[in-house]
Amino acid sequence: MRIAVVGSGYVGLVAGACFADLGHEIILVDNDQRKLEALRNGQVPIHEKFLPELLTRNRGTRLQFSADLKEAVRLSAAIFVAVGTPPTQSGEADLSYVESVAREISGGIEDYKVVVEKSTVPVYTSDWIRRIILRNGTDPECFDVTSNPEFLREGTAVTDFLFPDRIVIGCDSARSAEVLREIYAPMTSGSYYRRPEAIPQPDRGVIPPPLIVTSTKSAELIKHACNAFLAMKISFINAVASVCESVGANVNQVVHGIGTDSRIGSRFLNPGIGYGGSCFPKDVMAFRAVAREHGYDFRLLDAVVEINEEQRVRFLRKVNSALWTLRGKQLGVLGLAFKGGTDDIRESPALAIVQSLLQQGSKIVAYDPAAMDRAREVLGDQIGYAASSYDAAQGADALLILTEWEEFANLELERLRSALKYPIVIDGRNLYDPEVMAGQGLTYYSVGRAASHPDGVPGGLLKNGKKA
Repeated sequence: MRIAVVGSGYVGLVAGACFADLGHEIILVDNDQRKLEALRNGQVPIHEKFLPELLTRNRGTRLQFSADLKEAVRLSAAIFVAVGTPPTQSGEADLSYVESVAREISGGIEDYKVVVEKSTVPVYTSDWIRRIILRNGTDPECFDVTSNPEFLREGTAVTDFLFPDRIVIGCDSARSAEVLREIYAPMTSGSYYRRPEAIPQPDRGVIPPPLIVTSTKSAELIKHACNAFLAMKISFINAVASVCESVGANVNQVVHGIGTDSRIGSRFLNPGIGYGGSCFPKDVMAFRAVAREHGYDFRLLDAVVEINEEQRVRFLRKVNSALWTLRGKQLGVLGLAFKGGTDDIRESPALAIVQSLLQQGSKIVAYDPAAMDRAREVLGDQIGYAASSYDAAQGADALLILTEWEEFANLELERLRSALKYPIVIDGRNLYDPEVMAGQGLTYYSVGRAASHPDGVPGGLLKNGKKA
């Protein structure tokens, strides 16, 4: 099937590349000529596993790039709208880009088309898209508007798309549902997974994935409700971690105890410095705004946001407690992206903490495997940028771990201790065992667990593993 994907941002680029790999003919549409030219030349604008391979494999054959939306609509059976919906100051989703695309789509509809919301949008957006297209003179029998929310995690977006837990399609007509069933048939029939060139199956992959058909409004709500619930799990375990610190319990043991309950599960019960990125903060605020607009005060989401913000403050207090004063201290920082596996720094708790430390007079030398170029656009030369984890730690008064990159969990601890001026590690992602760190001569602070000190010596009294 020929499909137009409107928007070459994170969701649109991944969706277009994956649809092409399923065997469809894709026209990826964007009004940014520089971005289109870069994509045509083989440049990959985001750090995402398997995406470069899919773009290389399909570019110029099943995957084309265009700035002509009307022509792409005219040539395609389905049009996936994957443009940005950034938050307004009040927390509502800004739908101006969606509206602009809907107007332009109407000019290319000559026969039956299915317009698919792929962007994360509030309930009733499908009604507005239909209304806009009708206002521009389109025959109501020539199109349907549907919802197909994405559930992609940055860093694993390609495998999340091709090996999803479920595929949700929100359709209010049998005709549009049949078109979407056909689009996803290579996955739901299992035929894609039998191809030798298919992307490797992840550990949790469900083959074939179930296809869930709902009303359009239900599908619109599913995405917001899903992200709000996951954000709630993160805030919940961070609140539990705070209680653990107060009473002397170990949050990792608590997580194991409650996560093995099949009704709860262990995923997203990871204590740390809070959630960030382009989805959770925006979607929680948007869902709260939608509820409020329709007469429901979703106070639970207020608490989710409040706990998330407080978690960064608590971590900064931990840094202050470990070092007494921050002015003039040199701190090594591991991680600038909002999570491991991506170069995305949007709403990154790591970046927010770095900025707070700078305001308190600290000197920062940071390392991130993928996000330093993007961080440099925000921080400029306010911090130093290291070539490795050990370079970031060199001569530092303490090392802070702010992003859960796999390589940060596998450092050579003896080498790390030798690099540090004082052997203090403050871990915002709980990547290490406190007893192991103490055994390696490191004073170690984490989230929801008691601090550990080598030989019981308080932090700061050891220098390179020896008595100061």
